[in-house]
This record gives sequence, structure tokens and C-alpha cells, in this order.
Amino acid sequence: MHAFAQRAARLLLGSLVLPLAALAGTPPPTHEFTLDNGLKLIVREDSRAPVVVSQLWYRVGSSYETPGRTGLSHALEHMMFKGTERLEPGEGSRLLRELGAEENAFTSDDYTAYYQVLARDRLAVAFELEADRMTGLRLPEDEFLRELEVIKEERRLRTDDRPTSLAYERFKAMAYPASGYRNPTIGWMRDLQRMTVDDLRAWYQRWYAPNNAALVVVGDVRADEVRQLAERYFGAIPARPVPAEKRPLELPAPGERRLTLHLRTQLPQLLMGFNVPGLASAENPREVQALRLLVALLDGGYSARLSTRLEREQELVAGASAWYDAHSRGDSLLVISALPNVQRQRTLEEVEAGLWKELQALKDEAPSEAELARVRAQVIAGLVYERDSIAGQATAIGRLESVGLSWRLVDEELEAIESVSPEDIRQAAQRWLTRERLVVAQILPEEARDE
Repeated sequence: MHAFAQRAARLLLGSLVLPLAALAGTPPPTHEFTLDNGLKLIVREDSRAPVVVSQLWYRVGSSYETPGRTGLSHALEHMMFKGTERLEPGEGSRLLRELGAEENAFTSDDYTAYYQVLARDRLAVAFELEADRMTGLRLPEDEFLRELEVIKEERRLRTDDRPTSLAYERFKAMAYPASGYRNPTIGWMRDLQRMTVDDLRAWYQRWYAPNNAALVVVGDVRADEVRQLAERYFGAIPARPVPAEKRPLELPAPGERRLTLHLRTQLPQLLMGFNVPGLASAENPREVQALRLLVALLDGGYSARLSTRLEREQELVAGASAWYDAHSRGDSLLVISALPNVQRQRTLEEVEAGLWKELQALKDEAPSEAELARVRAQVIAGLVYERDSIAGQATAIGRLESVGLSWRLVDEELEAIESVSPEDIRQAAQRWLTRERLVVAQILPEEARDE
């Protein structure tokens, strides 16, 4: 690293350990409204550029699906671009392109969202298109059959023909014995093969209602103007009964589970997971923030414990990572992935033992204040950077609202992370990183099958 870059990094780190207010500043004005039909509207005013992002979030995703009917949420997302009673397939997208707007959509375990980024004076166009899709989707069978083949090919390319993705899909299916989080978002191939357009029509009627959605607008706008537009385009859409869904909760102690996969991969890999709560399901939210920092201690850059101890000092792994989603609708999963150092003839069993040693160290002794300060600074820096753009702010708000949490956590989260102590992390490790919550997958090259 050049001397200038090193000085810049030190200045950045120094700034991150300042009080929260000095780092994040005062949050932009944010307003919440609920229309008479139940549609929630959240407007955040950010006038740094004459641009606005509009995101419409539906509270439905793959965790809502049932055996034999997986992939419906993702398939419906595709079909939302295939025409309405007013517009031909692709016509809405063409109109947005002509206006210089960006649009897309995404589906996850917990939600499906549609967004547009456009000039502030074109927001009404986005609202009109989304209101039209909310009520007038056509779902023609010929378009569905063509798009279904596209989805199958997407599954082949992104999952079936990618050993790492395929392994994680199987791992996740075993990791969630009691909830819909076992479902792959794209769906199982056998379910795609028997999906019908009537399945999608029923799914659309069941979930795509204003009272099951949140409209998030961030950018160079004023709340009263946006509310008037929302009333104009969405206000007349009637509310509909929506099924009452319970949070996806896991077994209190699922027991240790193990899976061995032989796939078309050159290198073996180990996946370790622990069933843990998320913010929406935790009895004590402080434990969730402690788990987030615990993951950063393990895998928070060059000086993190996994890369420092297991990769460089012991030469046990060729690479290791850890991740944890704290913003799920229900219980979550803390995952550690590692590749053994095959050049040193290290085995998956040795890697697992080394990982357990690091986890035990977290249970036995709290991290130092200095180590925690460094890791906390990195986590906060990442969140601040991620939410600097209007799209990042809108996504953070929409995601929280879609999983049953308040958008206000966007502005409270950094302070919650700052409040975590070293002892909080040690106690979280002791409580949650146990063998009765453990799921392990060993991924081996196919040629090792008969050895």
C-alpha cells in the first residue's frame, strides 16, 4: 500500500471511532403514511441530486412457498414485465428506457421488490406503471411458457452447473428443517417442470395487494407531493384479504446435521452453519448485533482471525469466510466457509477442528477493546457507505419493512452496534455456536467418491 493510502486509511479508521453522530450525521427527513387501502408509503427526502428511486416491496418470497410449489415468487417477478391489460409485454420497460430511467426487480426468501431510478419529475410514470401491474397483470399462457424455459435455463446456469451454488442450496435445505427458508428462491427444477400459469395467477391474487406492500421513495422529492401522487395512482386500488403468515422459526435445538456431496469441483470445501435468530425473531436484539460483530471478528478483512490465524499463521486453509443475515423475517443462519490448503495436504477434518478452535477461543475469552473497536469501525463504515446512495437507503428501508421491522432501525442500527461490548460477543458465542445447532457440509471432487 502506498504511503498516501496508508495515511488515508488511518484517517478513515480514526474518523470511524468518533461518536456516531459525527460519522453518520443527521438522518434525512423521513415520513411514513398509510393509505386507506393499507399501502404503506415511506418517503425519505435527499436532495443531493435531482434524482429519485421508487421501490415497491411485496411481502412474499420463497419462504412463503410450500413443498411442490417452490419458485412461484421468482417466476411471478419475471412475468410482471410481460404485459398488463393496458400495456403489451415490454412496453413499460421501453417507456422507462426512453425516459432514461433504470428499472429492475429482485426476489428473496422474504420479499419481492420492483424499482425504478429516474429524474425527480418523472416519478409519476413509475407510480402509474406499478399501479397498473398491481391490478392488471395479464399472465398470458404463451408468454408464461416461454419465460418458464428462461427460468429453467437460469437455474441450470446459476445453480445446477455451478458446484459451489449447488452445494450451498443443498446445505441450506438441510440447515432449515422447520421453515420455508429451505426453499431455493428460483425453485426446485421438478417444481418448475410442473408449474402452471394458473399457479401464478393464484399466487398473484393471493399476495399482490396494496395492503401487502410498502412503497419506498428516496430522493429529491417532498413528502406531501409524493403522498398526493401515491393517492392518485394507488389510492383507488381496493384492499384484499391476505393470508396471515407466521414468522419462519426453527427448532430450538435441531441437532447436529452432516452432509457429504461429491460434485464437479477441483477443490474440497467445508460449510459450517449455526441456527441463530435474526432481529425479527430474537428475544434480545443486542445478541444479534453481537453476532454481526462476531462474524466480522472472524472475517473482517486482512487482520481478521480466520485469515490471520488459519490462513497465514497455520497455513491450514487456502481461504475462509463468514457471513450472517440479521435482517431475515424469522430465524437466520451464521455460516463459515473454508477451503483446505491442499498444497499442505490439509484435510476437511483438520479444517473443521481448526474452525472449532477459533470458535472456542471466542467462547473462552472476550475480544480486546482494541480488536472490537477495529472491527466495529469496519462494520459501521460498510453500513454508512452502503447507505450513502438513494438506492441504498431505499433498499435498507424496504427490506426492514418487508420483514416486519421498522424503517427507523436504519437510523438506529449504528448506535446499536456501537453499544455491543466484548463480553456480549463472548456470551453470544457461548449461547449460539453449539453442536446442537450445527449443520456441516463437506464438498468433495467427484473423483474422491470411491477413495
